[in-house]
Amino acid sequence: MPKIVDHDERRREVLSAAGRVIVRDGIDAATTRAIAKEAGYSNGVLAHYFADKDEILLSALRQSHERIRARLTGKVTDAGGPGGSALAALRELLLDNLPLDDERARETRLEVSFWSRSLASERLAGVQRAEADELRAAVRDLLGRARAAGELRNGADELDDHAEHLLALMDGLSLHLLLYPERLTRADAGRVMLRALDRL
Repeated sequence: MPKIVDHDERRREVLSAAGRVIVRDGIDAATTRAIAKEAGYSNGVLAHYFADKDEILLSALRQSHERIRARLTGKVTDAGGPGGSALAALRELLLDNLPLDDERARETRLEVSFWSRSLASERLAGVQRAEADELRAAVRDLLGRARAAGELRNGADELDDHAEHLLALMDGLSLHLLLYPERLTRADAGRVMLRALDRL
């Protein structure tokens, strides 16, 4: 009897393997050979599911974004739901995007690994920009809802600036946590972000 292959599961396994290689060894080390070895498949299996290495990398990034989005949706909905507040939901969103535990540190390493490559690839840059736009829209929306509920002291005309400041702080803290762990702890980063929110 022929073996039944779950093609979706196999694709997910390959993408998870690609993510592990990128996080552990860097994006330049994520060759099709290295990804296939990590996944326990032949190069031919990869070629069956993906057109080329760029498609694998792009799909691995999208898979990570989908996982983050699903986790965030639950946290933000819980915090901003009945009895909650937009500011509490914003707090959850910003803290969840910092590498404050091992899972989020891996996600951040994966994300950051794509930044320099995106500068040379319009295709990758397009995915990065779309995801960044979605995150910015969520931050801006929560700021607007917090302002309407009287949770913020500042005027509505400053909300775009606040959104950019919080997103830049999030990116900067994430990089500092990865690059300078002896100087900045996870607790430090969370405290700095919460203080920035408190100032609003």
